[in-house]
Amino acid sequence: MKLSSTAIAVEPTAATADAALRPFEPGDLPSAHALSSTLGWPHRLEDWQFALSLGQGVVAERNGKVLGTALSWHFGANHATIGLVIVAPELQGQRIGNRMMEALLDALATRDVLLIATAAGRGLYERLGFVATGEIDQHQGVLAALPALAERAGDRLRPLAAADVESLIAMDARGAGMARVELLGRLFSEEKTVVLERRGHVAGFAVLRRHGGGHAVGPVAAPDLDAARLLIAECCRQAEGFVRVDVYASGGLAPWLESLGLPRAGGGSVMVRGRVPERGPAHGGWALVTQAIG
Repeated sequence: MKLSSTAIAVEPTAATADAALRPFEPGDLPSAHALSSTLGWPHRLEDWQFALSLGQGVVAERNGKVLGTALSWHFGANHATIGLVIVAPELQGQRIGNRMMEALLDALATRDVLLIATAAGRGLYERLGFVATGEIDQHQGVLAALPALAERAGDRLRPLAAADVESLIAMDARGAGMARVELLGRLFSEEKTVVLERRGHVAGFAVLRRHGGGHAVGPVAAPDLDAARLLIAECCRQAEGFVRVDVYASGGLAPWLESLGLPRAGGGSVMVRGRVPERGPAHGGWALVTQAIG
């Protein structure tokens, strides 16, 4: 198995119980969306399109039907994330998830790889050499009340300006532990971004975007907990209806999010194969883009 310039190349002999692996192509997006919908995942077709446009992956196919997916995203020269790993119920127990992961990991052999594991998937990833390094909490719901937070003296919230982009990408790299230039460029150009100025200098930001059945907030980069809450609160004020935020459990945001009517609805373990990147609240990162992309 090798990596081409545009996709993961899977040997045609890679098959288990008559299900074969092949590269994920744009034409597979409707089937992947149908598969995730069958399992109750909230992703829209547009969410799948966004994910694939920034990454690459494999599908498990039987008799022309897509029954498994797994995607990866490269960040900088040394890092990658894996997500949207799905196996249809009729293929579970046949090592399809393992085969898809091996195909991705073969192409990522020189990179440190991060993913968010559910309880059900954690054993598979541990067998593939991943180690748990932290927890993510998924908070979602319809806001019970709009959050009202007073800005600290010297703080100001404002929209994104073109001159902010370079510094915000560097800020995100510190919080995420990896450089995500293309991803941040796309988010800044296509979604709403709130910027925090502190005493005249850019100090944080949060992105509000359409996702699933409503809006998602993330990534969020901020110098402290109060600043993270201020940015999330402003995004919530601009959102309509359902809101989701995936935050680092160590950040202390959970009680406040629950007070807004955004209870914990799930989460997962942050798992890494290779060197563990410095990331999270201690480095200014408070919320993910998605659990899949990181």
